[in-house]
Amino acid sequence: MRRRQLLAGAVGLGAAMVTGQGRAAASSRASDPAGLLEAALFQPQAAEPMSLPRLQLALSAARRDFRAARYTVLGENLGRLIAAGEATREATTDAAREQAQSVVARSYVLASELAVKVHSDVAWASADRALNAARESGWPAPLGEAARVLAIAMRRSGRAGSAVDLLARTAGELGAENSVQAHAVRTSLLLTGAYSAAQAGDRGTALDLTGEAEETAARLGADPRAELYTVDATPAQVALYRIGIHNALGTPDEGVAYARSISPTVFPTAERQARYWTDTARMWARIGDHRRTYTALRAVDRAAPEEARRPSVQALTADLLYASTSLPGLREFAARTGAR
Repeated sequence: MRRRQLLAGAVGLGAAMVTGQGRAAASSRASDPAGLLEAALFQPQAAEPMSLPRLQLALSAARRDFRAARYTVLGENLGRLIAAGEATREATTDAAREQAQSVVARSYVLASELAVKVHSDVAWASADRALNAARESGWPAPLGEAARVLAIAMRRSGRAGSAVDLLARTAGELGAENSVQAHAVRTSLLLTGAYSAAQAGDRGTALDLTGEAEETAARLGADPRAELYTVDATPAQVALYRIGIHNALGTPDEGVAYARSISPTVFPTAERQARYWTDTARMWARIGDHRRTYTALRAVDRAAPEEARRPSVQALTADLLYASTSLPGLREFAARTGAR
C-alpha cells in the first residue's frame, strides 16, 4: 500500500530485422548515438517477450555500457532492449508485470542519461516514458531515478526552479520509505536538486540540499544495498557534486578543496571518473588556469574517450585553442577529439 501511495504522490535480445532503406539508415547512424536514440524512441522495433531473468541480464549489460562510457554501443542496443521490455510487459501480469515495468523504466532512464550526454532533445521524451513506467512498476527506486532524469531535462531547458521543486518533492516522499535503497535514491535526488538550484543561482538552497545529501551519504557508508543505477550515493559523490555546484554558482575557487579531497580512482566507473575530470577541467578553466584545464581534459580522454568527444567537453578544448597560452600537443588533441 505504501508504494502505491508514494507513486500516486510523485509526479542475445530479440532479433532486429533491418532491410532495404532501413538498413542504409541504420548504417548512417552507426556512430551517432543521438540518431540511434531517436530511432529507438520513434521507430520502435518489433520484439518478442522474453523471460524476466533474460530481460534483467540485457538491462544489466546496457547499464555496464553506460557506466563504461560506451555510448555508441549503448545507443545501438537500447532500441532492442526497450522493445523487448515493452513486449514482455504487455505479456505479463501482477508481480511479473511490475518487474517488467521496472526494466522498461530503467531502460528509458538510460536512454535519457545518454540523450543528455550527446545533447539530444529526446531526453524529454525518454524521461517522460521512464516516469510513466516507474509509476506503473510500484517500485520506489525506479521512480526516483526517473524523476531525476526528468528534472535534468527540465533544467537543461531552462526550468531549473521547476526541476528543484520536482526533486525536493520526490525526495521528501522517498524519505518516508525506510529502506537503504530509498535513502540512497533520495540522496541522489538531493544532489541533482542542489546542482539545479546552483544553475538557477540559488546558493542557499544549493548548499542546504548538498549538506542534507552529505549527511545521508555518510550514514549509508559503503552499504552495497545503496548502489544506484547510474549515480551512487557516497561521500565521494557528494564531493564531486560540490565541484560542479561551485562551478555553476560562479565560485570555482571554492571547489578546489573538494577536487583535491578525492582521487578519481575512488569512483568505480569510467563514466564517473570522466565526470570528475570534466568538472575539474571546468573549474580550472573558470579560474583561468589553462595548463591544469588541459591536464584534466587529457585525463577525461584517458578515462573515457567518448566523454572527451561530448559537445560540452569539446567546447572546453576549443576554448583552449583560442587562449594565448601555448600547450604542447593541444591542436593534435583537439583534432583527435573532434574539437576542431
